[in-house]
Amino acid sequence: MDFYSSCTQCPRKCGINRNERAGFCGEKKEIKIASACLHFGEEPLVTVFGGSGTIFFTGCTLRCSFCQNYQISQHGMGREVSKEEFIKICLDLQNEGAENINLVTASHVIPLVAEYLKAARDEGVTVPFCWNSSAYESVESLELLKGLVTIWLPDLKTINADLAHKLFEARDYPETALKAIKWMIENNPLKIESKTGIDKTTGKKTEKEKILSGVIVRHLFLPGRFSDTADTLEWLKKNADKKAVISLMSQYTPVPFKEDDEHLNRRKKALEIIENRLVSEEEDADLKDLIEAYDFDYLFYQDLCQDTEWLPDFNRIQPFSNALAKPVWSWKN
Repeated sequence: MDFYSSCTQCPRKCGINRNERAGFCGEKKEIKIASACLHFGEEPLVTVFGGSGTIFFTGCTLRCSFCQNYQISQHGMGREVSKEEFIKICLDLQNEGAENINLVTASHVIPLVAEYLKAARDEGVTVPFCWNSSAYESVESLELLKGLVTIWLPDLKTINADLAHKLFEARDYPETALKAIKWMIENNPLKIESKTGIDKTTGKKTEKEKILSGVIVRHLFLPGRFSDTADTLEWLKKNADKKAVISLMSQYTPVPFKEDDEHLNRRKKALEIIENRLVSEEEDADLKDLIEAYDFDYLFYQDLCQDTEWLPDFNRIQPFSNALAKPVWSWKN
C-alpha cells in the first residue's frame, strides 16, 4: 500500500507526494537517522542498568519552536538507512546491553518503521521496542505499531489550543494528542518487573524496576506557564493515574539556534507566549507542591538542572555528554 503519494499519514495531512519530495515533516518516504546510542538520561524504568538503546530519526510532524533536537527534527541532519542497516543498528544496541530500542520522533515514517521492526524481530532483536514521540499522530497510524511496540513515551506538551497554535502551528495538538495517549494506555497495560544488576554509579549490585509494557506520559514545564502545567496534570490525574506512569520534566532550556535571521525571528515571535529561560527555583518549588497535592500513583519528577552543557549537538559523533550517553552509530561515520 502506498501511504505517501498524497500524504495524510500524520495529522498535518499535507497531501504532498513524499515519493518525490519532502512533506511538512521535512522528509520524503525514506527513513533517515542521525544517531544511535545507549542513553542514560531517560526515566529510570527505561534506562535501568544498560541504558536505553536510543535511535534518533530525522524529521518531525510537530517541529516545536523550542526544540532541543532542531538539527535533526527541522534541519534534516542525518542520513538514509536501509532495512538491513537499521536491523544492524538495533542488534548492535542490543549487544551493547540496551534495555530496549527507543525510537525517537519517527511519527512521519510509521508504515516503514513497522516493516523494519517486524524484520528486526525476525533477525533476533528480542528487547522491547519503545515509541518516543510528541503524541501528534493519528490512532490509525499507531494501529500499525500494535503488537510491535510495547513501551510508549508520549509527550503531552499542552492541552491549551492557543499555546499549541503559537508554539507548534498545530491548534489541534491537544485533541489529537489526547486521543493518541488514550489509545496507548488502553492498548498497553503497565507491566513492570524487578531486575538485579550492577549500578554503574556505585558499582554495587542492586535491584531496579524495569518497564516491559505500558505508557510513560511526559510533560515539559514551560517557564511562566504554571497554569498550563496544572491543567495538564489535572487531565492526567483523571485519565492516566494508576494506568500509566507520569513524568514531569523541568529541563526547559533556551536553545542557541543557528539559523538565518528569517527563521530566528519567526522562532522569537512564537516563543513570546512563554518565558524563554531556565526554570527558576521558585517554579521548581511550586511544581513540587503541585505534584504532592495531586498524589499520583507513579510519578517521576526531574531534579532542577540550571545548566545548558547537556544540550545535544548532532554534528558530533557523541551528541551528548559522556555521562548521558554512549554512542553506537552516527550519521557522521
